[in-house]
Parts: sequence; structure tokens; C-alpha cells
Amino acid sequence: MALLYERICAHVLEQLRRGALRPGDRVPSEMELATQFAVSRITSKRALEVLREAGLVERIRGKGTFVVRRLPDLAELSMPLRPSPRREARSIALIVPDVSEAYGMDLLNAIEERCAEYGAHLVFRRTHGHQTDEEKAVDSLVGTVDGLIVFPVHGDFYNASLLRQVLDGFPVVVVDRHLSGIPVAAVHTDNVAAARALTTRLLERGHEHIAFLSPPPVNTSSIEERLEGFRSAFQGQDGQPYQLCDLRSTLPGSTTTESVRADMDTIRAFRERNPQVTAYFACEYNLARMVDRALEGDRLVACFDSPGDSIGGPPYLHVRQNQTAMGRLAVDLLLAQLRGEPVPNLSYVPFELIDADT
Repeated sequence: MALLYERICAHVLEQLRRGALRPGDRVPSEMELATQFAVSRITSKRALEVLREAGLVERIRGKGTFVVRRLPDLAELSMPLRPSPRREARSIALIVPDVSEAYGMDLLNAIEERCAEYGAHLVFRRTHGHQTDEEKAVDSLVGTVDGLIVFPVHGDFYNASLLRQVLDGFPVVVVDRHLSGIPVAAVHTDNVAAARALTTRLLERGHEHIAFLSPPPVNTSSIEERLEGFRSAFQGQDGQPYQLCDLRSTLPGSTTTESVRADMDTIRAFRERNPQVTAYFACEYNLARMVDRALEGDRLVACFDSPGDSIGGPPYLHVRQNQTAMGRLAVDLLLAQLRGEPVPNLSYVPFELIDADT
């Protein structure tokens, strides 16, 4: 099956062979080709670049693309035309709220290493969890890099700048979560399955009353899906699910002494109202630490991504996300987009259940 940009190249080559396009003629623009073939401008741009590398067209800044005055022997050209290997060198921007040992550092390392393998340049921006900073980062980087890998911030609304680039066909890959209803490539854990597996492990250990704790899940697909997986684990079980989903101190940019104390007081009050709860499922590691401290270790705590250390091991039963696979696949998908190849909107990476004593 021909790649999308190859269809455009084949069409232009046929036009040249038939004489419909002659030396010096103007070739349809990126926008015109994108409309004609129902593809993104990135794909049509890729096609014109491949045609230029094949010596068939020249691109003149401010004027457009034209058939070269002296064409090569068209009979010797065969499809598919292939881009020059040197074109794999690209500039990629990674935009994240933050990175830490608990989550994000392995993702960053994997992306950096994969970019190095391809000879791609990596630009790194932190948004500190602020959507306005994320919008500024997107706006400032588009036009200076070839594509974006974005770990979206937690928020009630999607980033308008990011959505605009996706809808305009700019190459974007979202990691750790997806944008519901938006046609953008996303690489993340199957959070529903992972949360269900972790909750099922707790039920199998005899914990019938389990609480799920998180920040507000609104428009944050990873939290929404973990909550869905948590609830689904109780279907057909005798256990009882509980939830506390208004904790905010672990959100990027929101961790202050006052916010942590407020959340710990909220957790203690929740325990007083629900003394029957024997296990707490925190949606992420720092929240698990807070729960453990607030309850003074008298309840079992489980979570996503508990780093631990080489001697003591991870402190909590947890889901280990494969950040390395996530980062490498994100780069692969972005470069595939830049080559004009179709990519899936959703790609899952594997996860593991890790016991605290493992």
C-alpha cells in the first residue's frame, strides 16, 4: 500500500511524463495538493520535498514550486520515490509539566536516546503544570521545530494552541494521556486495564473496602480512566468502592506547605468517616506518600509508579508504567508522521504489577 506522500509523488511524475507539466511550470502548492488528495499539509510538503530531492522540481521562496528547467530521464525514475536518508535528521520539541524520579525522568531519557539514534535534535520545555505556559511553549516552538511531543498539563480545558496545531496537520504526539475526541496520535498505558488489575490484586488480598484517591479527574484522561478501571474491578465482587477525588496539592505548580496540609487533613477526615476502608489506591506516587503519612502507615497503600531504590525496593504495591517504551514509540510515531506515513491515534504500552517486597 502506497504511503500518502507517495501518491502525490506518483501523480506529479505521471503529469510530467504525459506533458501536462512542463519545465518551468508551476506545481500546485502544499495547500492545493493537501486539498486535492485530502491529506495534511505536512504530507503534501513531504511529497514536494521528495520531488525536489529527485531533481524534478525546485522550490523558490516566496514564489512557489516549479518544474526544473532540465529534467532528468523520467524513464529511469521508478516509484516509489524515496527521500534522502539525511532528511531523517529532524528537530523535535518535548513539552512536559515536569519530570521527577517518580515519573517523567525515564520518559525523557528514552525520548532523548531515541532522538540521538535517528540524529534528531531535541528541544526541551517545562510548563510547570500551567496551561498558559504550555500554550506559549507550543506557539513559540511551531515554526522552529518539525514536530512536538507533548505531555499535556492537568486542566479543565484543552490547550487551544495545541488543538489548533493538531487540526492544522502539524505533527504532534501526545504522551501519558490522550485528548478525547481529538484526532491526534497518543501513546500511553491502558489505564483502565492497569487500574483494574491493581484493584483486583487488592481484592484478592482480602481488602473489601478500598478507596481511590486523586486530583479532580475532569479532562485528564489518565485519571478518568484509572477511576473507571478501579470501579470496574468491583463488578461481580463483594467489595465496596470509595473515592476521594478533590485533592490538589500534588498537581504541578500546586505543591505548597498549606496545600499539602489541607489535603492531609481531608484524607484524615475521610478515614474518620470511613473507618471500614482498609486499602487506599492513590492515582500516583507522591499522593501515595501523602496518604501513607496522613494515615501514619495503618492502612495499605497502592499506587501508580513507585520508584523505590536498589536496596529497599519499592515501598508500595504499584503499577509500573513502561516509560522507556512510551518515549521510544512517541519518537517513532512523530518521525513516521514527518515521512507522511499514517499513524494510529491510540497506542498502548505494556505495564507491570509490582509488589512492595519485590
